[in-house]
Amino acid sequence: MIKAILIGLLGFAFWYAVYKQLEPFSYFFTYSLVGLEKGSHIGDAIQFFIYDTPKVMMLLTLIVFVIGMIRSFFTQERTRKYLAGKRETAGNVMAALLGIVTPFCSCSAVPLFIGFVQAGVPLGVTFSFLIAAPMVNEIAVVLLYGLLGWKVAAIYLVTGLLIAIISGWVIGRFKLEHWIEDWVQALRAGEAVVVDEKLSWADRIGRGKEAVRDIVGKVWIYVIAGIGVGAAIHGYVPETFMASIMGKDAWWSVPAAVLVGIPMYSNAAGIVPVVEALLGKGAALGTVLAFMMSVIALSLPEMVILRKVLKPKLIAVFIGVVGCGILFTGFLFNMII
Repeated sequence: MIKAILIGLLGFAFWYAVYKQLEPFSYFFTYSLVGLEKGSHIGDAIQFFIYDTPKVMMLLTLIVFVIGMIRSFFTQERTRKYLAGKRETAGNVMAALLGIVTPFCSCSAVPLFIGFVQAGVPLGVTFSFLIAAPMVNEIAVVLLYGLLGWKVAAIYLVTGLLIAIISGWVIGRFKLEHWIEDWVQALRAGEAVVVDEKLSWADRIGRGKEAVRDIVGKVWIYVIAGIGVGAAIHGYVPETFMASIMGKDAWWSVPAAVLVGIPMYSNAAGIVPVVEALLGKGAALGTVLAFMMSVIALSLPEMVILRKVLKPKLIAVFIGVVGCGILFTGFLFNMII
């Protein structure tokens, strides 16, 4: 155990030493080695790409490894056990908090929803979990902290949790269980089986490595694409143009950002570099947050998947309630910041 800790500390020290050299290397590569002119569009774009690509990938790898170990304590089965029988309000809060650390992706939305129904978890509590899990993504929190500072990361975390808690509570008040597909409702009488795994620390480290192989292996292409878009925005989009369409003075920018974000398919790791570039070009924080949240929490692919277990009316209510929460967040932060 002590040997593993020492190896881990040495590994982190090496990681940090490399991480601190990324920015000076990006300037050396772009302006000295390649010889591009400082302040040029192509130079700014390439410097952004050369700096952000290894930076985001290194942050992503470290985060996913640590979260993979943490998630070994919070299996989906154990999560259902914690939430089963919980009263609403307290259940909404607990569900949103658990949504941050439990394994979730769009493809697991249907089995998770079925398991919650089977375990007797109230519908509103279930939605608090389903909203928080993708929206309040721990990867996004740490990437935002690393790229934009703790204030932006904290705003994203707190507002995302509030939207998940309040939206789930509101949906629970509507008593819309009859808008769940009939075949799913028939499972409500069943009882979810909880399997407790006995894992050693070696097993948990192995889970962290598996998470890196699985998650980073799947999302790296989206990360590169997101950084590429961010680099293009950083190098070629004038600040006055971005401020005019995504600034505080454009009242329509928040709903437009939400409408643009919904049909997009990306993940937190891929969208954060775009957020960084937009903010750097003068876009308003509230508008950018609304765009990011709509991409992550209201993506069209997830709605298509949820259609297997939810009737269209309930999906419409879900989109409407969460969309209103995102719009409110966007307008609020555009006013106060």
